[in-house]
Amino acid sequence: MTAETATAAPAPAKESPHNLETVLWVKHWTDRLFSFAITRPASFRFRSGEFVMIGLPPREELGEKKPILRAYSIGSPSFAEELEFFSIKVPDGPLTSRLQQIQPGDQVLLGKKPTGTLVLDAVKPGKRLFLFGTGTGLAPWLSVARDPDAYSRFEKVIVAHGVREVQELAYRDLFTSEIHDDPLVGDEAKAQLVYYPTVTREAFERQGRFTDLIESGKLFSDLGLEGGKFDPEHDRAMLCGSMAMIKDTAALLEAHGLVEGSNAEPGDFVIERAFVG
Repeated sequence: MTAETATAAPAPAKESPHNLETVLWVKHWTDRLFSFAITRPASFRFRSGEFVMIGLPPREELGEKKPILRAYSIGSPSFAEELEFFSIKVPDGPLTSRLQQIQPGDQVLLGKKPTGTLVLDAVKPGKRLFLFGTGTGLAPWLSVARDPDAYSRFEKVIVAHGVREVQELAYRDLFTSEIHDDPLVGDEAKAQLVYYPTVTREAFERQGRFTDLIESGKLFSDLGLEGGKFDPEHDRAMLCGSMAMIKDTAALLEAHGLVEGSNAEPGDFVIERAFVG
């Protein structure tokens, strides 16, 4: 080919860092909480407990040029055909003010690179796995508690959900009954799963913050555990939710002799540093 006839090859199209997926269903729990599920790309792989970036396409008619994205824990187990998410509603939030209005058939942006520390591989083997979540911090435990691997690694899986009001105990029916009919983990959940809800601002069968329940020993007496504290030899924990809960509970775990772990070096407990800073 001569210089005169050569033409510049077109620049390759830049691959998008997001998949465009379809909303399958939406469930509004309260005026502050909702869940939704989207289609899962065939190429999308993740470990139960990881998070991914979620967003909405920019509205060109409003002059938006870039999508607004936020990190969301994936609520479905790693093998599920759909991707489930649990979200708070922020009236003036750049993303959730729009996201809470989605309907089945709408499109949502899904990041291509899930990641995170709240995974089974990041904790050492043990007897009991405590999954502490406040508010929508329950989301990764929806994934982990529906994964057969959790029950093969631990004798007991304790899902502890802390909320302000009783109506915020979303997924209560899942953990108390529906999971028992799960074709993959139903039998294991009946024998090994413990659901431990607590409410801070209303009368309920159990009241108090996780830190207070741990310090008073009530958490352990409620669960029939002796000693009144965590056992570094047998207890493992994962934390997700408010920064205050994570930092205060992590401090108590360390005071009881548990060591924080990571993907690189599994430990006795893990937090999601991407959310806490």
